[in-house]
Amino acid sequence: MTSDPEESVRLQGFGEMTLRTAVATLMALAPRERSDAAIFRVRDGVRLASSEIGELASDWGMTPMAEVRSPSLVPDQHWPDIVRGMVREAPLPALMVAFLVGVLVARR
Repeated sequence: MTSDPEESVRLQGFGEMTLRTAVATLMALAPRERSDAAIFRVRDGVRLASSEIGELASDWGMTPMAEVRSPSLVPDQHWPDIVRGMVREAPLPALMVAFLVGVLVARR
């Protein structure tokens, strides 16, 4: 496969850029966002296949950043789960103080 790294493409949600920049941007996204994104060639409007994008990335020495989490993907835990975890791990005196502070705040 020979693709020009300076070819103009459109990365869905990011706009028009060179192919190399689009592939680098795509590799920097979280895995779930990476699978939803698409690259289209400007000259003919054809969508590049994900296998083609992966091949270009490996040819150009770009690796996906698997550990990066986007803000839209962070809310895996909800507040009740977080609070439950904190309560399970907290010592009893700390829980008593937190309860008393909560009562004082609620009375005001």
